[in-house]
Amino acid sequence: MRVFIIDDQAQVRSALRKLLKHRLNVQVVGEAVDTHSLWIELDAARPDVLLLDWGVLDSHADELLPSLRAHYPRLSVIVMSGQPEVRRSALAAGADAFISKTDPPDQLLASLKEVCHDSVYQE
Repeated sequence: MRVFIIDDQAQVRSALRKLLKHRLNVQVVGEAVDTHSLWIELDAARPDVLLLDWGVLDSHADELLPSLRAHYPRLSVIVMSGQPEVRRSALAAGADAFISKTDPPDQLLASLKEVCHDSVYQE
């Protein structure tokens, strides 16, 4: 499984990398701190899953997810946020799954398994 992480906090990106490396057969193929750098790096990275911090989207959330779907129809998107109340908005905007940053790590791992196709995910 190839994962791309977009989060503006270096500590969060580092923790996610470590978790994914130690608990799943996952390759982190890229990272971004904002949507501009996401678009620049996404083509080369070719991820299966995008872990997307909802907080980096500002007012562009309703535009980004449909654009991602148009350009990368097989990309699974898991939205993360420290604000669980944005769950409904994230899913309505087109996210495949939502996790709160306060959820236990096993919730992220379960979400990854859930959104990935059998042919992509290998434990």
